[in-house]
Amino acid sequence: MSDSWKIETKTVQCGYNPANGEPRVTPICQSTTYKYDNAQSVADWFDLKAPGHIYTRLTNPTVSVFEAKMAKLEKGVAAIATSSGQTANMLAILNVAPSGSHVVASSALYGGTFNLFKHTMKQMNIDFTFVRPDAPIEEIAAAVRPNTKAIFGETLANPVLSVLDFDKFSAVAKKNGIPFIVDNTFPTPYLCNPFDFGVDIVTHSSTKYIDGHATSVGGVIVEKGGFDWSNGKFPMFTEPDESYHGLVYTKQFASHPYIARLLAVWIRDLGTPMAPFNAFLSNMGLETLHLRMERHSSNALKLAEYLKNHPKVSWVNYPFLPDSPEYERAKKYLRGGSGVLSFGIKGGAKAGEKVMNALKLAAIVVHVADVRTCVLHPASMTHRQLNDEELKAAGVAPDLIRVSVGIEHIDDIIADFEQAMAQI
Repeated sequence: MSDSWKIETKTVQCGYNPANGEPRVTPICQSTTYKYDNAQSVADWFDLKAPGHIYTRLTNPTVSVFEAKMAKLEKGVAAIATSSGQTANMLAILNVAPSGSHVVASSALYGGTFNLFKHTMKQMNIDFTFVRPDAPIEEIAAAVRPNTKAIFGETLANPVLSVLDFDKFSAVAKKNGIPFIVDNTFPTPYLCNPFDFGVDIVTHSSTKYIDGHATSVGGVIVEKGGFDWSNGKFPMFTEPDESYHGLVYTKQFASHPYIARLLAVWIRDLGTPMAPFNAFLSNMGLETLHLRMERHSSNALKLAEYLKNHPKVSWVNYPFLPDSPEYERAKKYLRGGSGVLSFGIKGGAKAGEKVMNALKLAAIVVHVADVRTCVLHPASMTHRQLNDEELKAAGVAPDLIRVSVGIEHIDDIIADFEQAMAQI
């Protein structure tokens, strides 16, 4: 496999290199169990002294192919696939933030992530401070405490579509010697590589565009490599791990101590790996990622332009509209706007509900980012756990309709919205 290949080639070719006479397509290793020639080889694998597969709760050949490809696409050194995107974000934090820690996060987050951070992880004694994505750097820096272990944000926030100011947030993270963790779900590695902009750890809900077909729940965590874990703030990487006979992650896994510990501790103890069949489907989705993301982005921009000029639409939010407040950052950090947009109907939430009910091609689903066009009302659905103040901080207006624009012909998508809006 060549590092010089373009990303379009890597989505097809990376991760699996069959030997003479082996299957051309990555096989599904639907086995929990592996056979060994002798007892010592098993002992070495359990002590992390040798690569190999012990049990599918930890690693699996099919899952490993998917992880290797994701690491290559994100320009990282190693990756771990998890059972869901929520699991990926939770473990990404837990791996650096023990009980009693603090994390600074952008307030523009997916509702499930916000709830996980504010409420569920608070029960683990991990505290979060949420800052506006457009907050000045001084305000972000002021949120950092002596026990702050990470800064977290979304490249393209769900559903408000604000583009994260990587330079601003990464500057604060670097000054304080803490990792900058970013959820890159909506852009995918094809439209953005956060490691190019000062990010240390990338997460994904692979359930979305990576799978791309609404078949497989999963998540991914990717380590860039090169972060200084020995700065005194992260002893879990530099001091002996008693559960592995005194193993020190920064010594035994110098290139990827973060991912090594995540696998050895959190995946091992919580049992949250990606299933082999989901990895097979997600890897298959990656093979067409570049083609789909180009079509998603193209269709979304055309639909946004149409809605912007519609007399019954009060506002449209898509980062690649030239008059969008996100436009300059979008051009700086993204190679395309992805397939999600949001808009409001004149008449508010009730009128919006009528439009959603009248759509025929676009379906109302609690999902986003697959080949089929779909719509959702975040304030009453994905973000309904948030109170009015939290909704405002997240940028979720009461009339906001989120559209996940599929890869159907754009004329058919626009015609569907036209007939639906004719009902009001």
